[in-house]
Amino acid sequence: MKDKGKEPNLEHSKICFLSNFPPKECGIATFTKDLVSSMNKRFNPKLKSKVIALNENESFYNYDNKVIMQLNKDDIEDYINVARKINDSNIKLVCIQHEFGLFGGELGSHLIHFLERVEKPVVVTFHSILPSPDEARKKIVKSIVSRSAAIIVMANTAVDILNKDYDIEKSKIHVVYHGIPNVPFYPNSYFKKKLKLNNKITLSTFGLLNRGKGIEYMIKALPDLVKKYPNLLYLIIGETHPVIRKKEGEKYRNELIKLVNKLGLKNNVKFYNKYLTQEEIIYHLLATDIYICTNLDKNQIVSGTLSYALGCGKAIVSTPSIYAKEILADEKGLLTEFKNPESYTKAIDIILSDKELKSRFEKKAYSFSRRMTWQNIAGRYLNVFNKVVRIREETTKKYPIIKLNHLKNLTNNLGCIQFAVDSRPDKSSGYTIDDNSRALIAVTLHNSLFNSQQSLNLAKIYLNFLQHAQGKDGNFKNNFNNENEILDSHSEDSFGRTIWALGYTVKKNNNKEIIKKAKKLFEKSYEKIDDLISPRAKAFSLIGLCYYHKKYEKEENIVKIKKLADSLIEFYEKESSDGWQWFEGNLTYSNSKLPEALFLAYDITNNKKYLKIAEKTLHFLSDIVFIDDELLPIGQNGWFNKNGKRALFDQQPINVSSMVQTFLIAYSITEDKHYHEKAVLAFNWFLGKNYLKQMVYNETTGGCYDGLSKENLNLNQGAESTISYLIARLILEEIKRKSN
Repeated sequence: MKDKGKEPNLEHSKICFLSNFPPKECGIATFTKDLVSSMNKRFNPKLKSKVIALNENESFYNYDNKVIMQLNKDDIEDYINVARKINDSNIKLVCIQHEFGLFGGELGSHLIHFLERVEKPVVVTFHSILPSPDEARKKIVKSIVSRSAAIIVMANTAVDILNKDYDIEKSKIHVVYHGIPNVPFYPNSYFKKKLKLNNKITLSTFGLLNRGKGIEYMIKALPDLVKKYPNLLYLIIGETHPVIRKKEGEKYRNELIKLVNKLGLKNNVKFYNKYLTQEEIIYHLLATDIYICTNLDKNQIVSGTLSYALGCGKAIVSTPSIYAKEILADEKGLLTEFKNPESYTKAIDIILSDKELKSRFEKKAYSFSRRMTWQNIAGRYLNVFNKVVRIREETTKKYPIIKLNHLKNLTNNLGCIQFAVDSRPDKSSGYTIDDNSRALIAVTLHNSLFNSQQSLNLAKIYLNFLQHAQGKDGNFKNNFNNENEILDSHSEDSFGRTIWALGYTVKKNNNKEIIKKAKKLFEKSYEKIDDLISPRAKAFSLIGLCYYHKKYEKEENIVKIKKLADSLIEFYEKESSDGWQWFEGNLTYSNSKLPEALFLAYDITNNKKYLKIAEKTLHFLSDIVFIDDELLPIGQNGWFNKNGKRALFDQQPINVSSMVQTFLIAYSITEDKHYHEKAVLAFNWFLGKNYLKQMVYNETTGGCYDGLSKENLNLNQGAESTISYLIARLILEEIKRKSN
């Protein structure tokens, strides 16, 4: 482990987005607001994101404090003056949200005046790219690209169009999908009830209304559908586009209403003529059975509305725009023909008449869209920015707020339920002593930090579960379907993990009743510790014994601590070689707990051999699982045998959490700051610094996804993953408070 030296001071780094911005009502304004908010949420205060808002002549908007400058899009002098102000500021980079209609001049050519004079690096996000352009459009795009350090597009097809039709080098282009809010995967019955849509088959389309939406063709598709599904309701959500309203008022909407009346569909079509908040949009999407994208532009390269529908896990029927064809591939929806009502009828009927197909579409759409949540998009933008100019480290020390929501959701009066389907507890999966032991550790630490009645109540539940699982001989039964049905009687590793939890609770908990009970359970199992054979069971038990001894110092504890530590040393001396500094012939799960146990044994006995082997083995493990400053935990699909190849997938949160815990224990004992840096780096795996570049922690639910495969996240949020994240997050908080 080598120090990298001092990093440059980036405390005052600032990026600025040039774009429309709310309260202006347009899709790009909303997009920019969400992007800026997500960047600030993840990276502020070390990276501040601000806005230069585009205005029209004689327009005035009451902007919030994110807007630091305004630019009249029709005034060339304004472009030049704003460029000069940026040059004289501490802005590090400008990110332009580009759509031809946003900027003044022919095909938005006024923007070139800005680009010619701004001296800070520029990244441009293209919200539209037209294939087979005329020479004028091609010239403008090439001028923009030539003066930009990087280009962002929102579909892979856009890369090919820019390369083939505009002669743009692919190396300059980066794909970052359209962002979406992080919405749990809910059944739509709750939201139908909330919106008074009970017993309705709900179809919906949302967005600013204009003739390019092609909604009339969907309305014409309804009569045949209504004959088969009389309770069908089509929601047309959104006000008329402000620009269209200025030109022709509500002419298009009135034509649609007239068509609805003509076809006798008054009871089957409902208009919402308002600009919906994000929350309102999400509620309506979550109440939807099938989302209908009716756009008539075959060259549409991105769609915010379609992206939102994916993010809500909806079955989708769409016209075959460039974006829809790419984003709905691999069974994420069905495509219709442009201006063909019969094709809408057929596609919708196919989905409504096949529940399994509908469910498959929904799950695939939701799974794919996890890479598009704003937290992940913020990380992707930062990655592109860092390729242009060093903005800040992608490893963050700004951690999510600590939530017990999902842990509480998984817990009932008996204990913590083992699995979840998405974020919904799967009670049929039963309960394990492993999960309830881990949960006891998490809430004990939470209570010691926050003195929370909620975590105290949860600790009592988990401790009662451990008491229920303990046999007369001090051993612990492992798996339960319910209070009376035992599925798997005993496991050495489960025993060790329970000893760890009990010892930790004795040391860390503040409640006398809980301490007394945990102590009684611990002491009843005390003699069983000597019978252990498994290296991990010994390591877990050694960790628990060390915490117990810190509360109740006894010579017999020291004897047991030395015996367990010496046994781990024996394992090491038997298996290690020059190229394999480890206790076993393979690396599997929770590997770092073995050196962690020796760090704790050293802390109590001051035996330097324990420290030497702990550091040597932790360094060995670290060199394997950290590649280019990114954690790649040992995959459970094959693990890593010293004479074979390591498995990279599936990566499990429990292994990441173990690394965080061990590095922080090592840091607290040795005061070597490098261990703390490694802990932070490991924890960032949960926050998107991983193979998929996706958040594994779900900030919305407070849960943690169950793992990371080569292609996708496992979207279930079970007990092991959620508690593993919580322990890692809580111990980081504990160390932070001790350092302050």
